[in-house]
Amino acid sequence: MALCESLKTLQGFPFRDPELSSLLLSQLNRLRQERILTDVLLCSDNTEIPCHRNVLVSSSRYFRAMFCSNFVESRQGRVDLKGISPDVLSGIVDYVYTGAITISMDIVLPLMQAASMLHYGRLFEACSTFLQEQLSPDNCLSMIRLSEILHCDSLKEKAKEMAVRSFSDVAASEDFCELSLPELMCYLEDDRLCAEEEQVFETLLAWIHHDPFSRRGAIHDLFKKVRLRYIHPTYLFQFIANDPLVQSSTLCTEIIESVRRLMLSVSAKCGRELKPLWTTPRRYTCRETLVVVGGRKNNEQTSREALLYDERTQRWQWLAKLPLRLYKASYVCIHSILYVVGGLSLSMASGDSSVSATVYTLSLKTNQWRTAEPMLEPRYAHQSVSYLHFIFVLGGIGVDKQISNSVERYNSMFNQWEAMAPLPSAVLHPAVAANDQRVYVFGGEDAMQNPVREIQVYHISRNLWSRLETRTVKNVCAPAAVIEDKIYIIGGYTRRMIAYDTKANKFVKCENLKERRMHHSATVINNKLYVTGGRFLNGHDTIEDSDCFECYDPKTDVWTSKGTLPYKLFDHGSLPLVCVSNRPNPP
Repeated sequence: MALCESLKTLQGFPFRDPELSSLLLSQLNRLRQERILTDVLLCSDNTEIPCHRNVLVSSSRYFRAMFCSNFVESRQGRVDLKGISPDVLSGIVDYVYTGAITISMDIVLPLMQAASMLHYGRLFEACSTFLQEQLSPDNCLSMIRLSEILHCDSLKEKAKEMAVRSFSDVAASEDFCELSLPELMCYLEDDRLCAEEEQVFETLLAWIHHDPFSRRGAIHDLFKKVRLRYIHPTYLFQFIANDPLVQSSTLCTEIIESVRRLMLSVSAKCGRELKPLWTTPRRYTCRETLVVVGGRKNNEQTSREALLYDERTQRWQWLAKLPLRLYKASYVCIHSILYVVGGLSLSMASGDSSVSATVYTLSLKTNQWRTAEPMLEPRYAHQSVSYLHFIFVLGGIGVDKQISNSVERYNSMFNQWEAMAPLPSAVLHPAVAANDQRVYVFGGEDAMQNPVREIQVYHISRNLWSRLETRTVKNVCAPAAVIEDKIYIIGGYTRRMIAYDTKANKFVKCENLKERRMHHSATVINNKLYVTGGRFLNGHDTIEDSDCFECYDPKTDVWTSKGTLPYKLFDHGSLPLVCVSNRPNPP
């Protein structure tokens, strides 16, 4: 009696047999093979496969509808499955009774069609996975067509991903030339397309030339898929504008002329027809990367190094070295090309130095340095800033060793430099930024090394300077960077960071730097401010070089560390360069 009472108090013992389902399926398959209790024959051509109705009904909505409704098959002992070959039907029945099947290239397509017809969804997706593993640039366009016939979204998405990621190889394939116009349009407008816009244009030309008689009329519709804003002006106005196919289309030439007017007149507004084409964002695969170049390395010597920071791996990659050491050159980026402008060229052999007017350029596509059109005047310790298709070079020190107030402008449309209105006040080491048709020059120091408390504003379209005195500005050797309509001035012998609101014409205080920083560099990537290197005053008021790498988010007003540079660095350039990656990074 006591034992029974104690057993009542014990909790129930939940038992689950993990092998029962597989054993049951195995036994059912053996019954099928021995034709025990089978009650229906699935037939294809002259092949008959005995099965159990209840197993088929349990495995597929197709057979449930067939055998559990008033269809004539529900009363028949023999069901003919037309359109399914004996081998495929036998494989599917084996799969139903065992959960296993071998998929090969010989049977994958008829197997996929049968799986779709008979409502075996997991088998259908297994076939899709098999085909995805066979994807290559040579067959991905065919796979897209196949996926549309089979209504297979998973295969279609993977094939499209392969097509846009391997654009160069796919564009050279035979299948590409056979694309229909709607297919090509859809392909070229994909934001994931891994290509520069120049290549997009050349590809659509190749497609037209494959069958010029019937395709030449498509040039205008295809041309609108090219994102003209991100094409180098020289390529646009010398190569594209002069292409016979483009010239044969009035609508294409009108688009190019609208772009030309917009670029020639800085103050011009984008027309209604051009606006959708001009404001289209970059493709996802065109991502901004941080490049650090030049400067003084480890306080030893002027550096020839150029480094690229990979945000995904959070590692630095070494690019091609500058051709020579340049002290206090300026650094600027335009049209995804890095420009190193002027500087004091140093000869390690003789120890001599000379002020340079040379301009060096680096493209990530080639990773090679080239010389560009030289400046009108040699200079170093100057500032450079880009705006639209212009590079502005301001001040610095010339061959006479005097502080210069001269300004010159490089026009990338015409590949030429021209002298512009000089600075009202000649200053060294100001913070310079361009926004909304203006170049802003904040602070700096005069020839006597006194801080200059003023903002000098250059009106680009009018080639005219104005000055605004302000007690807020007191920066020397501080960089400036633009995010939306705010210009951020970062440090400059101070921990302070302030933002100048160009619309409201007022300063806003931001979160301070950790140390008093100068001779550092800053740039903007994805609306965040990245600050690299520089020099700082430690707690003992001693100047030290820095390998600091920090990021500022204006939305949260918070600084975060991004680790360190590979070495201590100051007086260097820090710039955003766009590179094409076959690993899309959607915003």
